[in-house]
Amino acid sequence: MTVDWITLQQRAHDEFASRVAAVDDWDAPTPDTDWTVRDLVRHVTREQQWVPVLLEGGHPSESDTVVEPLGDDLVAEWRRWSTAATEAWRAADPDADVTLSTEVVAVKEYLAEQVSDVTIHTWDLSRAIGADEELDDDLVEAVWGVFEPQKDALEASGLFASPVPVGDDAPLRIRLLALTGRDAR
Repeated sequence: MTVDWITLQQRAHDEFASRVAAVDDWDAPTPDTDWTVRDLVRHVTREQQWVPVLLEGGHPSESDTVVEPLGDDLVAEWRRWSTAATEAWRAADPDADVTLSTEVVAVKEYLAEQVSDVTIHTWDLSRAIGADEELDDDLVEAVWGVFEPQKDALEASGLFASPVPVGDDAPLRIRLLALTGRDAR
């Protein structure tokens, strides 16, 4: 399958935006027990703030000087930084390199990572606010293609909880979420 990551990036951002707009309780818990809804939305928005900086050759060590603090209106902040990230992705050379905190990767790999992160966190936000937990099929398939080959490394990284056991016959969305330590059943 050929993946159009730019189209999927916009789709992932649109799905996340619809959930952000539906938030009533910013202090509600999320599937990540360390985060409230506010913390989750701030995390995903903060990641988008970094996209233009890193794609323009910035370095993660510059956090205090190049990335401004987020305001309290997280709906507006998401809109602002999602737009900035989307514009940066569209202008970027997918074969150029970008420096992340732990490695240097091709822009297209960073894009796939970011789409994957937003997609998984869209489900987290959906679960937290009681919204529709379905995810776009193309996003699920593309993110599965990123995460499944890395399943052992993902678990060892500590970025996600241990995988949740599910059958091989479970829908791909359920298997993807289970791979990232989420029980979506």
